[in-house]
Amino acid sequence: MRILMIDDDRAMCQSFSFWLKNQGMTVDTAFSGEDGFELARLYEYDIILLDLMLPDISGADVLKHLRASGIMVPVLVLSAIQSPVKKADCFVLGADDYVVKPFDRTEVLARIRAIVRRARGYGSSRVKIGKMVVDMESKIVTIGDQVLPLTAKEYALIELLCLRKGMTVSKAQFLNHLYGGMDEPEMKIIDVFLCKIRRKIQQLSGGEQYIQTVWGRGYILKETAGDTAKGRA
Repeated sequence: MRILMIDDDRAMCQSFSFWLKNQGMTVDTAFSGEDGFELARLYEYDIILLDLMLPDISGADVLKHLRASGIMVPVLVLSAIQSPVKKADCFVLGADDYVVKPFDRTEVLARIRAIVRRARGYGSSRVKIGKMVVDMESKIVTIGDQVLPLTAKEYALIELLCLRKGMTVSKAQFLNHLYGGMDEPEMKIIDVFLCKIRRKIQQLSGGEQYIQTVWGRGYILKETAGDTAKGRA
């Protein structure tokens, strides 16, 4: 899951983003509203954590600009402002949730996961694809009664495919999800990762395959294996 945190409290950002990364998240930070909006415009995020009191423009204005620009990524407001009126204003502008600082990290993480699941159309943390079950809470993938042995990066790729189930995910999106623009390897590494994942799935599923190649575009997660675009997965 890739998160954008827009907050001018650098100490809090550093501490919380480090903790989120230890939970398996990819986190980008921006310390001003304009920088945050530019990152949201350039990259694809699963959720934005937004402070209201920023040094240049307000978080409410950032939210307004996001929605006016057609950027519908979920937004969780994290603010010290407790005013019910301010909360209501944020929901009217398009916020998905509002948590008052100081906050409990575990609670915010649970809210992040719930918001992203709802945004992707999932009411539960468990996503089923054929015989395969992906539990985005425990980060465990099972086929039947067996656990699929995955590295952290392999799981991150499956999670991204689940969050975009039925949609084609490009190699560039996979790279951004894994590395966040920092020290990215060559794009062919994605093919290597997915080849290994597919082999593991086939071994436990009796030959079934749910990750298909969309030639020239990327990969897609589907219940039924078969031809896609111009070739076979």
